Amino acid sequence: MFTSLDNMGKVTLMMDLIAQRQRALGSNLANIDTPGYVRRDINFGDYLSSMNSPLETKLSEKLGPSGVINEREYKEIDPAEELMEIQQNSLLYTMATRRMSNIITEMKTVINVSK
Repeated sequence: MFTSLDNMGKVTLMMDLIAQRQRALGSNLANIDTPGYVRRDINFGDYLSSMNSPLETKLSEKLGPSGVINEREYKEIDPAEELMEIQQNSLLYTMATRRMSNIITEMKTVINVSK
């Protein structure tokens, strides 16, 4: 049986991965003029696809195959592209925090109803 605690663990993992990706993208922008800097990114499709939920499976198909920091071969960092990736990542974080809020509300409801 699937419980809210399982959901909470999954959302926590998603939020952690999103935060790691935000740090990697921010580092890319901070090092835009650093000679020889290799762009980093985090794709966490593998983690999401293992969660056995249609939503996570759809997200994993869009987000890519790997859940580790990828160092791409050297190429010039495009600030506009990095900012767009940061915005998309921010939207994912907003979705995850809303989901976590819903899980907590559900748990509070169950506790209050069972009194």
